[in-house]
Amino acid sequence: MTAHDASPVEAGAPQPRRTPLLLALDLVRGAMIGTAETVPGVSGGTVALMTGVYETLLTSAGHLIAGLRHAVTDGLRGRGLAEARAQLSRVAWGVVLPIGVGMVIALVSMAHVMEGLLEDHPETMRGLFLGLVLASLAVPFRHSRRVAPLSPAVPWTMREWLLAAVAAVVVAVVVSLPAGNLSPEWYVLVPAGALAVSALVLPGLSGSFLLLTMGLYEPTIAALNDRDLGYLALFAVGLAIGLVTIVKLLQWLLEHHRRVTLVVLTGIMAGSLVALWPWQDADGMRIAPTEPVVAPLLAALVGAGLVVGILVAEHRLLTRREAAEVAENAGA
Repeated sequence: MTAHDASPVEAGAPQPRRTPLLLALDLVRGAMIGTAETVPGVSGGTVALMTGVYETLLTSAGHLIAGLRHAVTDGLRGRGLAEARAQLSRVAWGVVLPIGVGMVIALVSMAHVMEGLLEDHPETMRGLFLGLVLASLAVPFRHSRRVAPLSPAVPWTMREWLLAAVAAVVVAVVVSLPAGNLSPEWYVLVPAGALAVSALVLPGLSGSFLLLTMGLYEPTIAALNDRDLGYLALFAVGLAIGLVTIVKLLQWLLEHHRRVTLVVLTGIMAGSLVALWPWQDADGMRIAPTEPVVAPLLAALVGAGLVVGILVAEHRLLTRREAAEVAENAGA
């Protein structure tokens, strides 16, 4: 799973044919993102960034939203659908569709499983995700230092380190907020859905965790498990509102201020680690390590090792592709 497989450049250009292997990998990527969104403290955006499809998904979502908007507004004004088609053609459908299918399957099938694992083995599960997120900090950090894969790395300035630190502190405070207890009425579910999808888009912020702080995590998981269509429909309205606003903003930031945006995203991910400290009391407050100790530590090592393995495989694949491109250009 590599960033090069689905780069942001490819999202706005004609897509190469997706082989069955790549389609299968995108399904797995989607399943990982969907599973992450069922776990308080783990961000689906983080997993998307970790598996190298974050910018592709974000850019494609922006073009999809623009295409739908033009289809409605231009259609009503009699201007035709040319602009809508142009925007929709820039969506990386070969990547977006299998990832979307994987996400939906994981959300429906894993909600109950993750609920049980978190209830029976909370320290071990938090340790696993702590290792995953900690190691995946290398992804936005490395990408922020290079304009392109072949360009030289430019170290962060003191100002950028300070910006990342401020972002980390702000997120650490947010994820440390005590849980609330809101009633799942329509006027609560719609803004809750908008906040949750905003957290999905922002690596480091967990939509599930925000729902937990509002007291809506368990009702939402129950609605998924019970197929409560009324509850889910209201929540989906909020999701749509959040997507239209936050996705376009982030798309613009990545297109015009990519380096500073990735610096801030790195800080956001670092701040979210506070929520994943394995040992917490009943109110979610961090405490000193208690039994079990070994299992969470081993789980953290496994999680970190998984990310390191992905990054090493990515580096080797990129090196081979770059060598092949150089050889092909030399032969031409």
